[in-house]
Amino acid sequence: MIRFHDAVHAALSELEHAGLLRAPRVIAGAQGPEVEIEGRRVLNLCSNNYLGLAGDPRLAAAAIHAIQETGIGAGASRQISGTGTLHRAAETRLAAFVGLPGSVLFSTGYAANVGAIPALVDPDALILSDRLNHASLIDGCRLSRARVLVYEHLDCDHIERLLRAHRAEHSTALLVTESLFSMDGDLAPLADLRALCDRYELGLYVDEAHAIGVLGPHGRGACADARVTADVLVGTLGKAFGVSGAFVAGTSPLVRLVENRSRSFVFSTASPAALAAAVIAATDAVEAADDRRAVLAAHAIHLRTRLEAAGYRVSRGTSAIIPVVIGDPVSTMRLSADLLAAGVFVHGIRPPTVAPGTSRLRMTPMATHSRDQLDAALAAFPEPE
Repeated sequence: MIRFHDAVHAALSELEHAGLLRAPRVIAGAQGPEVEIEGRRVLNLCSNNYLGLAGDPRLAAAAIHAIQETGIGAGASRQISGTGTLHRAAETRLAAFVGLPGSVLFSTGYAANVGAIPALVDPDALILSDRLNHASLIDGCRLSRARVLVYEHLDCDHIERLLRAHRAEHSTALLVTESLFSMDGDLAPLADLRALCDRYELGLYVDEAHAIGVLGPHGRGACADARVTADVLVGTLGKAFGVSGAFVAGTSPLVRLVENRSRSFVFSTASPAALAAAVIAATDAVEAADDRRAVLAAHAIHLRTRLEAAGYRVSRGTSAIIPVVIGDPVSTMRLSADLLAAGVFVHGIRPPTVAPGTSRLRMTPMATHSRDQLDAALAAFPEPE
């Protein structure tokens, strides 16, 4: 037998030996193009604050005004006494933004996925899940206790083979995918997925976490860009929207079912009403941010082009998620540390977040970076080994 604390120390030592031990950097002040780490101002190129709204005074003013009116805490879960008028107003605003009848707010994107998927399918259902889906989607599928079949990344032919072999064995089925994949920055073939779902009678569940606010007309996401209607659309508010939380949108009956069966919704204290006020202000700001989206797209092209020309392995795509694949975790974290010493904060991503052998720097510019700042960051990169 091994004593509990000895097992804890052994597990930590194993992570450290493998180059996988994590320790978050502590940041002082607001999120922005530059942040303060250990008393130094450094360029911030690893935030999901794509449009630069996290420090926007309009969002802060909305939250401050609401705090003065509603206080800080919600007091209870949404189903008891924690639902305020601002929660409902934010849900109505978000539903209108994505063009669906209704939505429901969650405290985080993780809570949304681990709550909504089990709420929408029974254990006798079939779920098809992309191999590179986010951990929250994977965990939501597992918690549903449904039969989960994993298809190769973006592979519609593999999906159809699985459906031909297994769809008839289950009364209901759901296909679960990200729209813009968080670690590789590539897009799901949403129109083809919608067609498969219609042909084989599946629901289409799309997590727009990294696309909402960035892609599509007025930032309405990749589904809107592809003119695809998802049966379930999940949007995260802590990225391009610059606030916190997430929402699940769909038909009114679907939203009602999620509100009633999602354990992460039913059994969690509601988020502050002041946050809902900030969400409304953020949605207004995102909808009017076409100029910022254009700058962000230009920044992404500039970084990709320059890094590829310098000899770095950059995953294919055009999004603002720019994976610079290094390979092993030790070399990845060494490069990350060297860049930070040179004034550039780019975090290393290692297994299990990505597959072994694909450790990477995940670069993400903001619309509020200047071109000079990006060039300064590029100049800090050494010649690749």
